[in-house]
Amino acid sequence: MGEAPGDKPYEQISEELIAERARQQAQKEAEELWRQKEAEITKKFRDAMAQEKARIVAEKWKVEIEDRKAAKLVEEKIQEELKKREEEERQKGEEQIRQQEEIRARELYLSLKQAQQHSQHSDDDQEWEEQLRRSKAADEERSHKARRARDEYRRQSLRAIQKGRVAGLSNLFKGTSLNNDQETKLNDSPSPLLSLTAPSSKIWERPSRPFSREVIIHWFKEEQLPRRAGFERNTNRVAPWFHGIISRQEAEELLMNKSEGTFLVRVSEKIWGYALSYRQQSGFKHFLVDASGDFYSFLGVDPNRHATLTDLIDFHKEEIITSSGGELLLEPCGQQKNPPDYSPLFE
Repeated sequence: MGEAPGDKPYEQISEELIAERARQQAQKEAEELWRQKEAEITKKFRDAMAQEKARIVAEKWKVEIEDRKAAKLVEEKIQEELKKREEEERQKGEEQIRQQEEIRARELYLSLKQAQQHSQHSDDDQEWEEQLRRSKAADEERSHKARRARDEYRRQSLRAIQKGRVAGLSNLFKGTSLNNDQETKLNDSPSPLLSLTAPSSKIWERPSRPFSREVIIHWFKEEQLPRRAGFERNTNRVAPWFHGIISRQEAEELLMNKSEGTFLVRVSEKIWGYALSYRQQSGFKHFLVDASGDFYSFLGVDPNRHATLTDLIDFHKEEIITSSGGELLLEPCGQQKNPPDYSPLFE
């Protein structure tokens, strides 16, 4: 080392090795410093980027907050407008519902009224049919009794006449007898007693149904006055409960302010008979009284038959009319008109 020609001296070689080692160490330290520096730069810019991002986000958030506030205001305004419209719609709807309710109420009223009238007409028709059936039965019974009475009277009269004539002829002809033709003529000849007792005036014939006030008045005078209908018992005074040909509405007006149990009897315009109008706690009741036969009875509610109208009224002062209603006739409803509404019946 250092002895061959061209060899570097030891000192030079040692200097170069030291210089190389120093360079490598410096390079190593530089690399470490760069890594630190690079880390610092990376951190710095990363932080800067984070800050910038945060700033951008903050700015965006601020804008969004402002947008949300604006949106909130818009939303509240819209909600307020919608509530206002909702309230208007509700009021409009309520008004429409109220109008529809009124219209529907009128429709239902008319429908129920028509149904009630139809039901009332149906009831009246049923009552009239029952009245007509009873009236026909009573007329047939009267006709049958009258026919039997006439036949019996004729037989008795003919028998008496035959006895008298036979006796006279026996005295005149001394034992001669009547031939068949003469006997037939004698049996067919009218009775002088029958011709003497035959009525000269036309007999009252009741129509099948009341059709006018005049006919009802005539019926009352012909059939009811002889039976003392409307009179008090054993007196000639008209009973305080008796009324003339008045309507159901007039009867209810008379009973309107009366106590429960107050009643009146009116001449019916629907049947040959009467209607008893009764004041109950919640309103009124009306009962038809059949007078087409030889008795008085309620149509459809009471099987009891009474000889007079007064008997029927007195009976139900003690006995209820129907078990469901418990109606007792407590107080008669008198007249409020002068002259009384029954005046045409007694003129």
